[in-house]
Amino acid sequence: MTKIKTFAKQHWPYMLASFFLPFLIMAVIYLTIGIYPGSSRSVLASDAFSQFSNFHASFRNMLLGKQSIFYTWNASLGLNYLALISYYLGGIFTPLVLLFPNQLMPDALYFLTLIKIGSAGLAFWFYASQTFKIQRWQHVTLAVCYALMSFITAHSELIMWLDAMIYLPLVILGIDRLVKKKKPVVLFISYLLLFLSSFYMGFMIGLFSVMYFLVQLGRNWKQARGAIIPYGITSLLAGGASMVIILPALLDLRSNGEELTTISSFKTEATDVFDLVMKNMIGVYDTTKYGSIPFIYIGLLPLLLCILYFVSKKIRLKDKFLYAGMFAVLIASFYIVPMNLFWHGMHAPNMFLFRYAYLFSFLVIMLAGYGWEQLQQKDRGLFLIIGLSTIVVFALSYALKGPGTYEYVSATSFALTIVFFVLYLLCIGFGQLGLLTQKRVTILMLIFVCGEMAVNTSGMVRGILNDWNYASRSLYTEPYPDIKKLVTQANEDNDTFFRLENLDPVSSNDSINYGYSGVSMFSSIRNRNSSSYLDKLGFRSRGTNLNIRYPNNTLLMDAFTGIKYNISKPNLTKYGFQRVGESGEYKLYENQNALPLGFLAEPTIESIEQPQNDNLTSQKNLFNGLADLNLEYFAFQPITVIHSKNTDITNDGMYMKFTEQESNVAKEVTWQVEVPANSQAYLSLFPANFGELESSSATVTVNGQQRETQISINGQYYDLGHYETDTTVQFTVSFYGTPEISFQNPQVVTLDTNAYQQAIDAIQDRGVAMTVGKRSAKADITTEKEQQLVTTIPYDKGWTATLDGKEVPITAFQDGFISVTIPSGSHHLELSFLPQGFVIGVFLFFGCIALFILFAWFYQKQVAKKQVLAEQRQLMDQAPEN
Repeated sequence: MTKIKTFAKQHWPYMLASFFLPFLIMAVIYLTIGIYPGSSRSVLASDAFSQFSNFHASFRNMLLGKQSIFYTWNASLGLNYLALISYYLGGIFTPLVLLFPNQLMPDALYFLTLIKIGSAGLAFWFYASQTFKIQRWQHVTLAVCYALMSFITAHSELIMWLDAMIYLPLVILGIDRLVKKKKPVVLFISYLLLFLSSFYMGFMIGLFSVMYFLVQLGRNWKQARGAIIPYGITSLLAGGASMVIILPALLDLRSNGEELTTISSFKTEATDVFDLVMKNMIGVYDTTKYGSIPFIYIGLLPLLLCILYFVSKKIRLKDKFLYAGMFAVLIASFYIVPMNLFWHGMHAPNMFLFRYAYLFSFLVIMLAGYGWEQLQQKDRGLFLIIGLSTIVVFALSYALKGPGTYEYVSATSFALTIVFFVLYLLCIGFGQLGLLTQKRVTILMLIFVCGEMAVNTSGMVRGILNDWNYASRSLYTEPYPDIKKLVTQANEDNDTFFRLENLDPVSSNDSINYGYSGVSMFSSIRNRNSSSYLDKLGFRSRGTNLNIRYPNNTLLMDAFTGIKYNISKPNLTKYGFQRVGESGEYKLYENQNALPLGFLAEPTIESIEQPQNDNLTSQKNLFNGLADLNLEYFAFQPITVIHSKNTDITNDGMYMKFTEQESNVAKEVTWQVEVPANSQAYLSLFPANFGELESSSATVTVNGQQRETQISINGQYYDLGHYETDTTVQFTVSFYGTPEISFQNPQVVTLDTNAYQQAIDAIQDRGVAMTVGKRSAKADITTEKEQQLVTTIPYDKGWTATLDGKEVPITAFQDGFISVTIPSGSHHLELSFLPQGFVIGVFLFFGCIALFILFAWFYQKQVAKKQVLAEQRQLMDQAPEN
């Protein structure tokens, strides 16, 4: 403790500067663009990233004891929450969300982003201060470059990745301390915190650190070989201790359908010959969507100093070759698909490509530190040659980039790059000529670097603004009081479990923010099996099931999934739904036909047919199986186009295409249909090609009510209302987003509400009310014969069941939901959830930490013993002969 106090007392100005300079630069950039607490925009309130605000709100709820750390009922019917934490919410800073109410989570993420960026600068300063023999303010200069590298700012929305940037330099420092000083503690702690914070980024840094350790072995085999076993033990024990988080996450991913990506090409898609040069220019942002190239910029000064490392004659050729080998592996990975996939765990990323590119940047700035050590006054010509040569390379690359390539590299970016190159050359030159003192050169360099990084950061943030759009902050904060009030009302009116969905949501993850159970979710951590089954039933969740959305399905699925309440801005005309509350623009409707969490059915229910591409048949078969009936629920009604505006309509027999006449104006079509009595009517719109939809939306206007939905992510059944008598209905659909759009021939589907009600009544008679705990569900069940209990609890291998105190097997109904066989008689069923591997992970956590403490104590004793023996030999060698 005394050593820490002494260290802090000696270095506090540099520590504060390393933290606050990047913190303030980022804050000022946000301020100038209008992104700050209370502003019109919010750091993470866009539709694409509001999930992070909601996830952090749910973590706050967990810390307040409102939900379990293991399971949440508030994410797509129910989800392994520990797995979600492992990817999105790990890290020592996340508990700071306790300082903010859920309504202000965008502001919380704003501060967390700044704190993590500042902490990355502080961590690199600590690494640099212990590694590079340069002036103290030069350590700060490198720290600012590291904390504001393009990768961090361009991916600042993905706040869960920023923790890894803090631990990367500490891991490398830990390896250095182990090799040179035989001290493993820093490495163990850094590895452990890294893996606990982000197993995903931890995998990449783990690979990189192994490469780095191998390079140290190659650089100095005699000194480093003694660290092989300690490094292996320390790494394994840190990895073992982190299994408390990683093992449940990996088992969850494995059991929920994650598949490795098939390698179908050799070269990565958008990369080209000048990528490394173009992405080292100031303010160059292409995209973080598909078709991007790596973000590798970490500052022009580190780039020049890194080149100096390879040019300097003072550096051993062997060292240069070994570090060049690390660069070669990373650069090859940018271009070669199998290597690129390997860094991503053989699973292709969903946008945000080349997620390991920050390792390239770290390698540049690490070697820049070693290069700066070699920059002496007598080297005045060498640095000038390097700088001028680099300017020539950049100029030629910009001139030769060719038409249609690197269009995102502006002349301004190129000019700024050249200007800052010249500034650094002048600054170093004046210092080497003695026109400036070294202290002034150092301060000037820090000022120039701060200016350069501010300009680049501004380019990155503005790039995000254009690419993703920082949505209005008010979209997140203003609806909160009204929605929360209606959710609270629903909770107070119910003693048993229920589900709720908002037809006008803030985001797809509203349920885990407002604390209700729903269907919708967008997350990389999800139950793919249940989402895939729900997709068969009409809740759209295509492909890898990252998304599942509630809107645009039928009443049958409202009932089946237990949706007891809808929140809506427009008036709701759904059969069986009655308005029971209102707050602001929002209204609360209660569904009289919501089914309980479980229902008894004949054992044959397990074999009902659920067609992959016919959701109405899937719904019909499921309802008939649960009700033990044979009814027809759906009918198709002919529709007629009676009016169109700005639209050319073509029909090839199977598909209907709508093409705009005037660009960037909505395509509008009005249809007419005869709806029979006692029917709920839906317009069916199924896209001909999802790949061409982009962000197309459809706005349906019927009976004066209007609702807009995004076509690609919501279901195909657009509600046209409930009609008790034969009614002629006219409705208008406006299509936005693309010049043309095609559907399978649009038609109106009507649901016979009499048949629907008959089935509901039959299923209600077989319903099983279940009492739900934070990670459990229980019920008392009586049946005259053996039955199959079907629930709408997503199946997960972490669930266990006991019947009358004895464990019984759980089966997966349609591979998606929990199902249990119930014998005749009266029984008490209890379901309990504990993530797979958690118990083993807890034993590994405490066991590996204890083993490391023993190992470190024994290892230090051995090191001390060898040191004493070495000193004794040295004394004996120096003793005079008798």
